[in-house]
Amino acid sequence: MQHAIYHYGLIMGVKVAKRISAFVVVAGLAVVTMFSLGGVTGKSAIAACNADAEAVQTAIAAFQTLNPNLPVTPKSLMSTANGGPFLNSWPSNGAHYAISLSTTGVVMVSAPSNATAAPYDKPNPCRSAS
Repeated sequence: MQHAIYHYGLIMGVKVAKRISAFVVVAGLAVVTMFSLGGVTGKSAIAACNADAEAVQTAIAAFQTLNPNLPVTPKSLMSTANGGPFLNSWPSNGAHYAISLSTTGVVMVSAPSNATAAPYDKPNPCRSAS
């Protein structure tokens, strides 16, 4: 009888050890996955920044084609007047980047959004949007 109890305890101990090792493996995979997804977020912020800046440039071109003598402002691009709206809303992405217009109508990018704005035509001003 005592041998059966010892054997039962040994089997239960092995099962617990297997469960613990499986948990450690799954936790390790979760940690690796979390760190690898960090780069994806940064790349998507950079891609979104570039897409938003391009959308504003396209809206400016369309606005200036229809209204060559009017100044380009964020308000004029989103207005229903003068053939608009050319943009439904002004693009931005919180802490990652901000899009603005200079007084001469040049698309400016701040990446991150609290950084100094740089013209979008410079070599990849969105690269710091991660």
